[in-house]
Amino acid sequence: MTARSRADLATASRIVVKVGSSSISGESSWRIPVLVEALAAAHARGAEVVLVSSGAIATGIPFLQLDARPTDLATQQAAAAVGQTMLVYRYQESLRPFQIVAGQVLLTTGDLENPTSRSNARRAMERLMGLRVLPIVNENDTVATQEIRFGDNDRLGALVAQLIQADALILLSDIESLYTKPPTDPGAEPIDIIAADADLSGLEFGATVVNSVGTGGAATKVSAARLAAASGIGVLVTSADLVDKALAGAEIGTWFEPAV
Repeated sequence: MTARSRADLATASRIVVKVGSSSISGESSWRIPVLVEALAAAHARGAEVVLVSSGAIATGIPFLQLDARPTDLATQQAAAAVGQTMLVYRYQESLRPFQIVAGQVLLTTGDLENPTSRSNARRAMERLMGLRVLPIVNENDTVATQEIRFGDNDRLGALVAQLIQADALILLSDIESLYTKPPTDPGAEPIDIIAADADLSGLEFGATVVNSVGTGGAATKVSAARLAAASGIGVLVTSADLVDKALAGAEIGTWFEPAV
C-alpha cells in the first residue's frame, strides 16, 4: 500500500532506498554497516527493500591509484568495473551477520526504455525480492556512455521505484531536509511537506553539484522525488545518517506527498 505519510514508512511493504557516493565511499565507507543495519531491520519485519547505491567509480579510484575522479569515459568505466565488485563485497560483508544475501542489478537507460528488457528487469527484481534477497541497483557505468546515462542515481531511484511499484522511495542526502534556498544562505528554512501539486517556482534549489566522488544535489533530488510522487509513490528526502529513523516513520526530512 502506498505510503501516504512519513509514518507509513514504518509499515510499508516495498521500499526503495537510494544512497549517493559521498555517503558511502572513501572516508565515508564506515557508513555502509550503519545503512545495512537499518535496511536489515526493515527486512526483518517483512518489508521488501531495494537499495539503489552509487559509488562504483568512487570506490574504484584508489584501487587504480588515481588521485581524483577521472574525467575521460574509458577510465571512468574502468574504475566502475573495479569499484562495483568491491562495493557489493562491502555490502555483502555487512549483510552477512543478518543472514541476508545481496543481489547485484546493473541497469542502463535502455533496460528501462525497451519494453522487453524492462519486463525482464521487473521480473528479475520481483524474483529476487520473492527469494528475500536484497537487490543492490546501480547504473551500469562500465558500459554506459554520456549519451545514454540516467544522469544521476536519484533519477534511477525514482525509475526503479516506478518499475517495481514501490510503496515509498527514500532519497538519502548529506543534509536532514530540503530548504527553501541553499541552506548556507541567510533566511533558508527547512521544508516539511511538498504537496503533489505544489508550485515550487519560488524556491531556490541548488543546481547539480559535482564533487570529487559523485554527482547530485538538491535539484536532482527534487526532480526525482516529483517524478516518483507523480506516479503515486511517497518520497522522503533526508540525511543518510538518519536512515534508521526514516525507515521507522519518524517525522524528519522533507516529505513529497504522492499523487492520488
